[in-house]
Amino acid sequence: MTGLRLHWFLPTSGDSRSLVGAGQGVPGEVSGGLRETLSHGFREPTIDYLADVARTAEKLGFEGVLTPTGTFCEDAWLTTAALLRETTTLKFLVAFRPGSINPVLAAQMAAAYQRISGGRLMLNIVTGGEPREQARFGDFASKEERYARTDEFLSVLRGAWSPEPFDFRGEHFQVEGATVSGGIEEPDIYFGGSSGPAGPVAARHADVYLTWGEPLEQVADKIDWMRGLAAEQGRALRFGLRIHTLSRDTSEEAWKHAQWLLDGLDPATIDKAQDALRQSESTGQQRMLSLRGGRSSYTDAHDLEVAPNLWSGVGLVRGGAGTALVGSHQEVADRLEEYHRLGIDEFILSGYPHVEEAYWFGEGVMPILREKGLTDDPTARHRAAALA
Repeated sequence: MTGLRLHWFLPTSGDSRSLVGAGQGVPGEVSGGLRETLSHGFREPTIDYLADVARTAEKLGFEGVLTPTGTFCEDAWLTTAALLRETTTLKFLVAFRPGSINPVLAAQMAAAYQRISGGRLMLNIVTGGEPREQARFGDFASKEERYARTDEFLSVLRGAWSPEPFDFRGEHFQVEGATVSGGIEEPDIYFGGSSGPAGPVAARHADVYLTWGEPLEQVADKIDWMRGLAAEQGRALRFGLRIHTLSRDTSEEAWKHAQWLLDGLDPATIDKAQDALRQSESTGQQRMLSLRGGRSSYTDAHDLEVAPNLWSGVGLVRGGAGTALVGSHQEVADRLEEYHRLGIDEFILSGYPHVEEAYWFGEGVMPILREKGLTDDPTARHRAAALA
């Protein structure tokens, strides 16, 4: 097995000590129904606060941070570009939708970003699965059309990065002589999707296939599916898992905090968020919802444990990644190792709030992963980067 690559998350829709419902696949007004918004404060996604998160992630040894896309998020390209001078080695995984930007322009933006940052860009391609969200950007294409468009987009993107001018004629894009000035150090492309149309696109174009935190057997099935599709294309993929973490010195402390998070949610807010999420066209989102069997009313945090240490409580009010690894530092490290043995090489982690929870993971779980031989010493990596 190769070593793990660990990434953190940049909360560009805001942060809090408790669960934040807005910005990730649910209406913005949902956050107003969270009791924590009034009693525990809401951290606006100012550039100063996001810089705190980014510098914390870099200091603790995370390789990069995922920056999401959506109506209620600050723009990922602009925000991360502003944070380049606040960090030195941290990479930025920029999420964007291929339906809202020309692929040659995206290729040029990526090339400029790589030169400005010294090669610290990664790209997260988000085809999109929320009809109302797509409509806000004037995109009324069907799910199948969106994936067909993404397929062409990535062909043109990589073509524009090639040494020779690139011509392409498809249903959605037509270009002649596409290229980027000055060449490019190609960033890795991260791509997720659980539906039938998503798999072949990822197999043809992705460097890293991303999936959300599900029980081991479900993740194993998805890895097998994608390995088979990639093999048909003569390619091999790396695999990444997007999941939250809540680790403490003891398991009891972790689950006590999970209970506190659950107690801070108003039932009406949960219902509103669940209604919005059920309208999603995303197969991955429906898989997240199915982990709880349709239930949305809980009083005990352990009732939301869908596999050992895998807690589905985040998904009550948050779209997208809706599960967290909850437990002692040792338990969380053990669960990450189990996913790694399935074939997961990269983890994109997060927790509320993102500064403090990064420390819990960085100081609690990371040393155990190093003892297991799964990660290197981040200080040695920083020294090597400084000498390069």
